[in-house]
Amino acid sequence: MSVSTTGSGEVVAPVESSKSAMTWGPIFGGAAAAIGVTLILLLLGSGLGLTMVSPWSGQSSSLGTLGVTAAIWLVLVQWLSSALGGYVTGRLRTKWAAVHTDEVFFRDTAHGFISWALATIFVAGFLASSLTSLASAGAQAVGSTAQAVGSTAAAAGTAAAASATSPLDLPTAYFTDALLRPDQTRAAAPSNDAAATSEVSRILLNGAAEGQIPDDDKAYLASIVAARTGLSEADARARVDTVLKRIDDAKVATQKAADEARKAASTTALLGSLSLLVGAFIAAAAAAFGGSQRDEEEDLIVTSRI
Repeated sequence: MSVSTTGSGEVVAPVESSKSAMTWGPIFGGAAAAIGVTLILLLLGSGLGLTMVSPWSGQSSSLGTLGVTAAIWLVLVQWLSSALGGYVTGRLRTKWAAVHTDEVFFRDTAHGFISWALATIFVAGFLASSLTSLASAGAQAVGSTAQAVGSTAAAAGTAAAASATSPLDLPTAYFTDALLRPDQTRAAAPSNDAAATSEVSRILLNGAAEGQIPDDDKAYLASIVAARTGLSEADARARVDTVLKRIDDAKVATQKAADEARKAASTTALLGSLSLLVGAFIAAAAAAFGGSQRDEEEDLIVTSRI
């Protein structure tokens, strides 16, 4: 917009430019270049990553190494594609005549940022679609396996199903067992294998839910083990303590793995957001650099023709 005055000093109404400051052609061109480079580098990274994994024991890289390598590669992919896309966006736009240098710089950086945003949205949508397809295929496979297992279990008879306890009925079943539990003697232990297994399972599940197994339940477990295996009371109690310790160790290992996964996910999210911010800055800077080079080249051509 410009304001001019006539010879008599009258102020002429401001004149707005009819051309938009947004040039979509270079933006889409830069975004397409960034998307293409991103897909190529992602496929290359997948190929290199598969070389680090082996089904044979001792021949694969550690999970930590794989995670760090993947994170570094994704950062490089983001930065390289952003730089190329921004530079292409800056070089492809036409020269803005009668525009201040600062305005040209702002427009170039804005074009680079928008080009980066379009490429990022497309790649994110593509990855989300791919992951959704993989998850759907995995769910179908799991469903087929579960259906097959369910058919096999149904063919085994109704006796095992009758001894099973729904998780919702576990507290009632456990306390019912506690009410009807006889004296802690070898003869009082369940004589039926299915009944003993079911009752032991309910005790262990209740202990897992409560976080610990009471001493009277441990003593009763020892009596069941002694009756079913022929061990002495002391050996049966030692076996119960050993198994309960293994259960606790497995629970601690599971919690540790979950905590490590949480930390890894948090680190990945923070690193990914930082990488995207740096990528946006690189795209804007590359667009400004490409636009500046484009104007300099045109000025040299004009000068040489004069």
